[in-house]
Amino acid sequence: MRGLQLPLNQTQKVRLQRALEKLESLSSKANSNASVTIADSIPVNAEDSLLKGHGTTVLNDEVLATTCGIIERVNKLVYVRSLRARYKPEVGDTIVGRIIEVAPKRWKVEINSGQDAVLMLSSMTLPDGIQRRRTAVDELNMRSIFSENDVICAEVRGFQHDGLQLQARSRKFGKLEKGQLLTISPYLVKRRKQHFHHLEQYGVDLVVGCNGFIWVGEHIEPTDDIFEGQVHKPEQHTTENDEDSSSLEGQEQSYTPLETRQNICRIANAIRILSTLGFNITVDVIVEIVNLSSSLNLDVHEMLGPEFHVLVAEKEAVQRSLTKKKI
Repeated sequence: MRGLQLPLNQTQKVRLQRALEKLESLSSKANSNASVTIADSIPVNAEDSLLKGHGTTVLNDEVLATTCGIIERVNKLVYVRSLRARYKPEVGDTIVGRIIEVAPKRWKVEINSGQDAVLMLSSMTLPDGIQRRRTAVDELNMRSIFSENDVICAEVRGFQHDGLQLQARSRKFGKLEKGQLLTISPYLVKRRKQHFHHLEQYGVDLVVGCNGFIWVGEHIEPTDDIFEGQVHKPEQHTTENDEDSSSLEGQEQSYTPLETRQNICRIANAIRILSTLGFNITVDVIVEIVNLSSSLNLDVHEMLGPEFHVLVAEKEAVQRSLTKKKI
């Protein structure tokens, strides 16, 4: 059953196998012409001068697939896109990454790909929000913006001689705090127009990165002066009472309510369940799983149990079959 590592009893194994077989039959009917396995024939018109790309080979005047995946066609180019592969960046992708090094005029970012990305100091909006030249002072203050192990959200800018280039020139991009970073297979995330989601009913922000990194955190309103006071901070003489009061205010501002933390964990567990079952990550399905766990009065840790995995698979099979009948 797709190599699922779950402690299932015999009844749960049968139920899960039936649900997965039903889902597979529904998906195979919809994608029978698009999906191929090794040595499958790729239908092409012999009269057209097609270009054979990755995952294809020619044998006895027939185009065969050399890997499992989906047939893609771009003009005259025909290739097979592997499903279970590392993230392949495309310009305009929204990604979530982790800072691994602060280098001169740039940050190196881990993005779950074959190579690390680079975020240049000149490719992001500075804390003061003013468009100007980056000076030596800005370079000295880079750690006050992003430091090692910080989680950030950025956009793929392009490919240059020194590697993959990122940019963060919008208020929605930047440092991510007060949440969890999840890692899933990139093929479970489909490229969409919107990768930023505010789940208002839970007070949670969800950033679904195309690279398989997903951020679930407390909702924070974006502001232009989010880093104000961290860079070019004027010298001030404060007393001990002022320091104590400012530290208490800082603790209050950084405190995340218990209910919000539970919602973050519940949404994160829903994503883990979808990843384990191999389902595509969509906001609607995540919310349905969270609502299902709440309706069953399950604690957060109980969501990761085998019985709830089986219930989610059965529910998804029923919904897809109903959708198929309506179509």
